[in-house]
Amino acid sequence: MDVRMFGLENPMFATLQHLMDIPDEVEKAINAPTRTYVRDAKAMASTPADVKELPSSYVFVIDMPGVKSGEIKVHVEDDNMLIISGERKREEDKEGKYLRMERRMGKFMRKFSLPDNANTDAISAVCQDGVLSVTVQKLPPPEPKKPKTIEVKVA
Repeated sequence: MDVRMFGLENPMFATLQHLMDIPDEVEKAINAPTRTYVRDAKAMASTPADVKELPSSYVFVIDMPGVKSGEIKVHVEDDNMLIISGERKREEDKEGKYLRMERRMGKFMRKFSLPDNANTDAISAVCQDGVLSVTVQKLPPPEPKKPKTIEVKVA
């Protein structure tokens, strides 16, 4: 089969083909994750948490040594996404210099998708001895619907 019979040898098609060939560097830049996404992903990966289910609540426990309670934010987005975030800052030390810095500093964040029976109006957070405990109360189970009787009338 001859390609020329379809008119594909036209210079316009060659130009379009050339324009569609995107260099790898440009394609990587277009598809690269945003800085905010990368920062949030790093913050979430470096913030370990324990999650417990109790008979009447869910408890989220995160170690936060050296973080002041005013630097911790706990909030709910989209009715079921619990977000715990904040920042651990390094204190300025003008007297000496660090020989080694191993303790993690910077932003931290965790997101938890809450189950349907979580009561987002009954959430409490307590930070004691460097451990944050966020408690989300459970909603009581729905009462079973009673059968409804419909009276049949004579027409």
